[in-house]
Amino acid sequence: MLGMLLGLPGMAVLHFLLGGRRDPLTVPELRVAYTGTHDNDTSRGWWTGQDARVRTRAHRAAAAAGVDSDDPAWLLIGLALATPARVAIVPAQDLLSLGSEARMNTPGRAEGNWRWRLEQGQLDDVLATRLAELTRRTSRRPAPRT
Repeated sequence: MLGMLLGLPGMAVLHFLLGGRRDPLTVPELRVAYTGTHDNDTSRGWWTGQDARVRTRAHRAAAAAGVDSDDPAWLLIGLALATPARVAIVPAQDLLSLGSEARMNTPGRAEGNWRWRLEQGQLDDVLATRLAELTRRTSRRPAPRT
């Protein structure tokens, strides 16, 4: 509530939006769109646990945004970039299309968290080109340099 009064952006997490009733493409501009967060499974891991209703909903929203991918992580990345939210954040695990083995944190679990590490070289030129192309297709613009 205080964040709204101060004009701070709220969060729009696609894992939650797609499982609910809200269309991710109607996210207000004053939000930060995330595929998922450090407390969620990776998008690929999340996808495997979803039923046909949620998957169909994701594909329909993506098609409406002109986004298509056979890879569920990249489908959600495209959706996050296609939202009206001013900022879109994508975890490295989703960029790499990793499964549940790369989950960062499971709330309430005392052990086994925070072990995944990004290895040198995982974020390469091929991945950068793929992300740049999707960024262009979704008309997402980089923030102005100050």
